[in-house]
Amino acid sequence: MPSDKTDTPDIAQKAPFPVEVTEGKTYFWCSCGKSSRQPFCDGSHAGTGFAPVKYTAEKDGKAFFCGCKHTDKAPLCDGSHASL
Repeated sequence: MPSDKTDTPDIAQKAPFPVEVTEGKTYFWCSCGKSSRQPFCDGSHAGTGFAPVKYTAEKDGKAFFCGCKHTDKAPLCDGSHASL
């Protein structure tokens, strides 16, 4: 049985999550991949070394949140899923 204490996140999906965001609104991106509210945090990281990443939208529109949890530009997709 895998341990919950790992430094490798679960891959929620190998594609970004397109989300309509609102300027000035704060979102908390799931970095562990365990949340049932992808791409956002639901507290499933409890007991792990992961924490949600705060994102405040700079403008209204579509943001592409990372789904594979391996981005170097968290919380947004940087294309890392293409090499997984």
